Amino acid sequence: MPDLDVVSILVVLSYAAIPVLLAITLHEVAHGWVARQFGDPTAHLAGRLTLNPLRHVDPIGTVAVPLVLLFLSLPVFGWAKPVPVSFANLRSPRRDMILVAAAGPASNLLMALGWSVIAAFQLSVLQLGGTPGAWLLKVCEVGIIVNVILAIFNMLPIPPLDGGRVLAGLLPPQYARALDHVEPFGILIVFLLLATVLWTVLEPPIIYLNAFFESIAGL
Repeated sequence: MPDLDVVSILVVLSYAAIPVLLAITLHEVAHGWVARQFGDPTAHLAGRLTLNPLRHVDPIGTVAVPLVLLFLSLPVFGWAKPVPVSFANLRSPRRDMILVAAAGPASNLLMALGWSVIAAFQLSVLQLGGTPGAWLLKVCEVGIIVNVILAIFNMLPIPPLDGGRVLAGLLPPQYARALDHVEPFGILIVFLLLATVLWTVLEPPIIYLNAFFESIAGL
């Protein structure tokens, strides 16, 4: 008989894989697509404006870290391979950098709304019964919460997260350059904060936004 923990994880993956892969993939595509609209074709030329998740998967951030956290029953998060953007190609680099960075979290909020609409449609129109209906609603629930977490987490004002890019675009140039010096240590800072106070800070807005989208869904 297979180990119960492995079975449980496989069950979770059955309804979590689709919304998680979409959340990560479309987040990255959004960055590259907006950058292309403002004059930078780097992501397009690198073949990253695709919905093929394999082009965006980071073996550590997309696979290893989330699975380890899942096994340890810790809050699950991860990251994809960043889409390449050459800010020098943007027509108005400082302004456009803000829009390119914000596109990722914005796409996650739109996806959360999309999963809410699908859930509402299932509950009010499709009304699938039994296992298929329950599975679809579970997919929608995961789609909502994963996208809410990604949107809020990525808007932290710590480079290289999207919020750090937005902040750098808003700050006067001398302060933006100082913030750039933080980037090599940004992920380490995020991990240290996650181990201490960060989830306490993020939990209220995550709960509020998740409840907002679930109210749209009728969950």
